[in-house]
Amino acid sequence: MAKLRHIAMQVPDLEKAAAFYEKVFGLERVVRGDTPFGNALMLSDGVINLALLQFPPGTKGMMNGPDWAGLHHFGFIVEDAGETKKLIEKEGGSYFTTLPGGFEGLQAEEKYKDPNGIVFDISEHGWRTKKLP
Repeated sequence: MAKLRHIAMQVPDLEKAAAFYEKVFGLERVVRGDTPFGNALMLSDGVINLALLQFPPGTKGMMNGPDWAGLHHFGFIVEDAGETKKLIEKEGGSYFTTLPGGFEGLQAEEKYKDPNGIVFDISEHGWRTKKLP
């Protein structure tokens, strides 16, 4: 069975958003990544990974402009990505893109769209929920 383990929100200010979730809910920072695709600051409660995303001008992935804040996508950890891909397509979903690996703070996963066009990730390895030593 798949498990929801990743929620990504676009925010205009990473530090301001991170401070809010740290102070109000006790989430901890696990990794930050600044990439050509945009910037991410990952927080976690130890189970769920909350990715705060910020897209400077000229980077890809931005939704609704640089000052917009809201749900960007979410992700499921799955046991068998190949079987899950088949089921996604059988039920009306479609492949969207795969993020490249090799960037600190960017965890490569495959992105799909559900029949309504909402973006979600699937991953066999999951998302970081603890700081590396």
